[in-house]
Amino acid sequence: MKQDEARITVGVDVSKQRLEVFELGTGEASSSPNSLDAVEQWFGRLLAPIRVAIEPTNSYHESVTQVAHARGHQVYLSDPHRLAHYRQGVGQRVKADRQDAQLLARYLEREVSELREWAPITPAQQGFWRLLRRRATLVRAKVQRHHSLVELASLQADVDALLKHLDQLLHKIDRALMMQAKRMGWAAQVARCRALPGVGPLTALALVARYHRGEFVCADAFIAFMGMAVRVRESGQWRGRRKLTKKGDPEVRRLLFNAAMQGRRSPVWKPYYLALRQRGLSATAAFVALGRQLARVSFALLKNGTEFNPSLRAGSCAST
Repeated sequence: MKQDEARITVGVDVSKQRLEVFELGTGEASSSPNSLDAVEQWFGRLLAPIRVAIEPTNSYHESVTQVAHARGHQVYLSDPHRLAHYRQGVGQRVKADRQDAQLLARYLEREVSELREWAPITPAQQGFWRLLRRRATLVRAKVQRHHSLVELASLQADVDALLKHLDQLLHKIDRALMMQAKRMGWAAQVARCRALPGVGPLTALALVARYHRGEFVCADAFIAFMGMAVRVRESGQWRGRRKLTKKGDPEVRRLLFNAAMQGRRSPVWKPYYLALRQRGLSATAAFVALGRQLARVSFALLKNGTEFNPSLRAGSCAST
């Protein structure tokens, strides 16, 4: 029997205070506090290797994943969106912590061949992604403040001062992100991505960081990992509307969309963008397609260690 087949399948539902654990096969369910000491004690009692499915929740799952991986267990992070549809598909009517742990174990047992095993990233990479997500939160807050305070003419000076302060904080975060990338040895790769028309320093940082998050056999896998793959819905003569899967970090997709809006004005990408529009795509759909193309080209540059050559884009078409 293979080692993977001998592993016990376990589902763990994570909340801020508690861990609900369900062991498939024995049907044993247990609960423990969500603290590092309790997690260490629970894994210390195990006598055999396990494979564990966890639904990521904020940062509450991190101690479980780190301890499990350090002890040689296989860890799988389940996509919450897919798990919700799986729950509906198997007809589970109860949405509670213990039942979710059981569902996670069942999902892993049946779909393990289609799932990617989780692997930890370095503390430096963790800090980078945490800072990038905080920046995204700050950008949303700035937009909200701008829209909510725009009509306060009597307080315009104060509003401008607030927005200016937020801009200054964003610039400091950008500098911190660039310094972090240099410390991790990403500077050359960031410069390589920045050579793409429309791709600014922040988008280049996000692309390089995403590239280092896993091992991708091709550009399609890289694009799917970022949630920019297209979900197709067809049946007979019916053709449903195609949408992005939107898996992974939404901030990367937002940055690529903005890069496409900027890049469509360049001589390199303008023909591609116009061809998409002539095919009947809306401006938004064309920007998404161009953003996906930027991701595809950046993957090739990072994978092959080559520099961007604008002349190679002269013969490209909108079907690529």
